[in-house]
Amino acid sequence: MKKLLIALLLSFPLITLGQSGEQHFKIYDVKKQGIINLDELVAQMKDIDILFFGEEHNDSIGHILEFELLKKIKTTYPKTALTLEMFHTDTQPVINEYLAGVISEKNFIKEARAWNNYKDYRPMIEFAKTNQVPVIGGNAAARYSNAVTKSGLEALRGFPEASRPFLPPLPVDTATGRYYDKFIETLGGHNMGNMKIYQTQNLWDAAMSWSIVKYYKANKGVKIFQVNGRFHSDEKLGTLAKLKQHLPKLKIANISCFSGDDFGNPDWHKHQHLADYIILTDPGIKRTF
Repeated sequence: MKKLLIALLLSFPLITLGQSGEQHFKIYDVKKQGIINLDELVAQMKDIDILFFGEEHNDSIGHILEFELLKKIKTTYPKTALTLEMFHTDTQPVINEYLAGVISEKNFIKEARAWNNYKDYRPMIEFAKTNQVPVIGGNAAARYSNAVTKSGLEALRGFPEASRPFLPPLPVDTATGRYYDKFIETLGGHNMGNMKIYQTQNLWDAAMSWSIVKYYKANKGVKIFQVNGRFHSDEKLGTLAKLKQHLPKLKIANISCFSGDDFGNPDWHKHQHLADYIILTDPGIKRTF
């Protein structure tokens, strides 16, 4: 029976999360100190402008939940937009062409440089296409991040003026304090090489936050659903912190979603510093890669 459920879960978007699927995730509302369901989370977006979904890129259940949340948010709040780490700013014309139905999916996947696990995000893109949900590619292209990794953030000043629309405003600030410490802890040490990689991380954060800023300023009143790797928004650091610097009055909430070793008996106190909502997913469900 479990093998059948796993097969069904991995076959989305043909299915939605019914009662059996809900056994494989738990949502904890940090403010209310209690378990809630997806509908309750969406209802709380009434007072939220932007909801960050911090994912683990290979979390099967997490990807299904993103899809389910997008559908529910769009149904509840018709003015909804989807912003994604998974697409680059310079591919926006290709994204728009696909959503408009004027290019093939094959061309879209190739020319928008979709991630290798695009099948995990395809349900959201197809829903957006069918339901007129704007999709914004938020991240800086690899050629920019590679330049920063090689030569530091100052390398961005060497790009021609025509590149500026695809980059955040310069200079790009590097977040210090907890974000830097957390990054170094993850990499396992201090050296100049790590610093340039850290600057690349800051470029990604700056690009995603600026993409959200530009869209939000041009579309006041829209609900934005931002999907990114959870390091970019856990503890309200990274992309979320940079967004708050640009738009301090914005009402922002974040989700941290990950496979929980303590899924059977969660220690919510251990996780609650990460986000407004903690979603633990069943570690027994196969990862997508």
